[in-house]
Amino acid sequence: MAEPRECVLFICTGNYYRSRFAEAVFNHRARALGLPFRAFSRGLAVHLIDGDLSSYTQEALEERGIPRDCTGPTRVPLTQADLARAERVIALKEDEHRPLMEQHFPLWADRIQYWHVHDLDQSEAEDALPEIERQVEALIEEMRRSDA
Repeated sequence: MAEPRECVLFICTGNYYRSRFAEAVFNHRARALGLPFRAFSRGLAVHLIDGDLSSYTQEALEERGIPRDCTGPTRVPLTQADLARAERVIALKEDEHRPLMEQHFPLWADRIQYWHVHDLDQSEAEDALPEIERQVEALIEEMRRSDA
């Protein structure tokens, strides 16, 4: 099998909770299936958050038996280079992330895919994280079909 390539970029606000969970679920599942795909994650406003990883994300990963190395070691701000190297870019909530994309990366705002997963201010983690997991699973199945 070819060396896995980082081809999916998950974006959220702080790169602390939703995008890190999506990244970890994607990487764990792709690894288990022997797929040549890897995900990475970034944040549009990492300065708004303290800490490396949300306790909700950490707990959900542990519950699912997903190793911590399936996500990066800490929060990382989004750069133009990150957008350019990804084959697929997904922001976790359009209402929240499109305005930030338009402000910081206007040429990319209409070129990425937006999901609709609420942050903790509008949804409980026990609702949001399974929704992310479902969407990641659907994404992997779609990529498997198109890569075949």
